[in-house]
Amino acid sequence: MRMALSLALQGAGRTSPNPMVGAVLARGRKVIATGYHQRAGGDHAEIVALKRAGARAKGATLYLNLEPCSHFGRTPPCADAVIRAGVKRVVAGMADPNPLVSGMGIRKLRQAGIQVDVGLLSEECRRLNEAFCKYITRRSPFVILKIAASLDGKIATSTGDSRWITGEAARRYVHGLRNQVDAVLVGAGTVIADDPQLTCRIPGGRNPLRVVVDGRLSIPTTARLLREPGRTVVVTGPRAPLRKVRAIERCGAEVWRFPLRDGAVPFASLLRELGKKGIVSVMIEGGAVTAALALREKVVDKLCFFYAPKIIGGDGLDMIGPLGVRKMSHSRQINRIEVARVGKDFLVTGYL
Repeated sequence: MRMALSLALQGAGRTSPNPMVGAVLARGRKVIATGYHQRAGGDHAEIVALKRAGARAKGATLYLNLEPCSHFGRTPPCADAVIRAGVKRVVAGMADPNPLVSGMGIRKLRQAGIQVDVGLLSEECRRLNEAFCKYITRRSPFVILKIAASLDGKIATSTGDSRWITGEAARRYVHGLRNQVDAVLVGAGTVIADDPQLTCRIPGGRNPLRVVVDGRLSIPTTARLLREPGRTVVVTGPRAPLRKVRAIERCGAEVWRFPLRDGAVPFASLLRELGKKGIVSVMIEGGAVTAALALREKVVDKLCFFYAPKIIGGDGLDMIGPLGVRKMSHSRQINRIEVARVGKDFLVTGYL
């Protein structure tokens, strides 16, 4: 199963809106064939493994991190292929949360006389596809809030200087995250202050969709992210100047308009639209105002906070803007916290 999970991760960032799935066919301790889902519309993991195994699949055990599908989508049901191949036993890490499947694949296999065991390394399997689990049941993207800050919670000095708070290892880690998520999101302030590229700069990486939340359409048309390879969407209000809209579109970006609430683009509306377009995961990368808006609207699912062993002081810029918390009992509680070293920095992850 650990091999299946490792294989599944190779499809990160390329399978949306499908889940990441890896498959291992084995007989005893001998691995016969492996496979993973490489892209949406392509063969599912178990089909890849079955094709590679051929006649050797008969009587073997199939390990995979997610229940085989039992419905027609872009591809035929995988459960039927498993049955035809003569697989003797299936070990699935978890049931498929997709309402179109949700146990039906398991039932179909059992009705065909195949032994099915579910739940091996279930927590690891669920975490691997945590974004898919939310998206497929609620049709809304899984939202990660990523912040890099000093140990005293500052994202820049009083002059706005922020390069670099964290070290090279942490920055490389973030590029790995960009390679996995479907979209990265920043506010207009970050674009104006930092002029980020928001690209994935690791070998073999791919650029996620870039989303800029800009209620006043204030970003300059010279912004680097408007000219980087891949898609960029600038989200603004209905009264944005048409001339500026056309100028940004000429740069190759898309402009989406939403009714503003208190002068800001509502995250709920934006995420709903992203979900309609098959965006399963979104990583918010800045800045403090955008982070506060997302937290106030309670759209954040997971935190990834990088802390550098540095102190900037009270005149530095806070990592999160005002949340209106008046009592400690009203503060947001973070659950399932984990702490890891990334180079010289610390990565704190948790869930809301």
